[in-house]
Amino acid sequence: MPLYREWSSDPFSLAAIWKIDEPESFFTERTGVTSTIASEKRRLEHLAGRFLLRHLKEDFPLLSIIPDIHDKPRIPENQYFFSISHSFPYVAAVVSPYVECGIDVQVWHSRMEKLQYKFLSASERILFNSDTKLLSLAWSAKEAAYKWQGRRGVEFSRDLVIKSLKEENGELRLLFDLPLTNPRMEIQVSGRLEPDFSLALVRHTDVLHPTF
Repeated sequence: MPLYREWSSDPFSLAAIWKIDEPESFFTERTGVTSTIASEKRRLEHLAGRFLLRHLKEDFPLLSIIPDIHDKPRIPENQYFFSISHSFPYVAAVVSPYVECGIDVQVWHSRMEKLQYKFLSASERILFNSDTKLLSLAWSAKEAAYKWQGRRGVEFSRDLVIKSLKEENGELRLLFDLPLTNPRMEIQVSGRLEPDFSLALVRHTDVLHPTF
């Protein structure tokens, strides 16, 4: 089984990365979940994400996942907060009974240098200096922050503001300002540059939930 990595991402959360190398039946047999998604690749990603949630928490109620009013996946009474991301063949997930979650994985794409103008402000572009891998990390970090915040109508370059980027304990740490929250919040996102992909997830030092 290609479990790429599993770890405690902060004192409140568990995270894992899976590299898909199995047939669809592997995931359906272990989860009881099926999918009608037409694309085989997208279907595998969907099923692998559900499998990874169950891998992290054996009692995760996969069949109870429903979107909230902002289309953020939830389970009843927030028994667990969670986030899933996939960029074939990788799937990542984070689960917590205590704090909101946000995670994103992105395999390398050279197009990030052109796309940076769509999701980074002018000051942020200076921070990442057109480095393709760091730009991919910036995208992953903004996706993770967006998922954590869980709100529609967000402009990535305006409403998810990267204030700083630094290396700490072998990871990259990005400090975000979230101007749509009330009171205004800052969150920290941890990032990693792996051989095939970038990974980012919101990291908590205490219990924190977005408020508006």
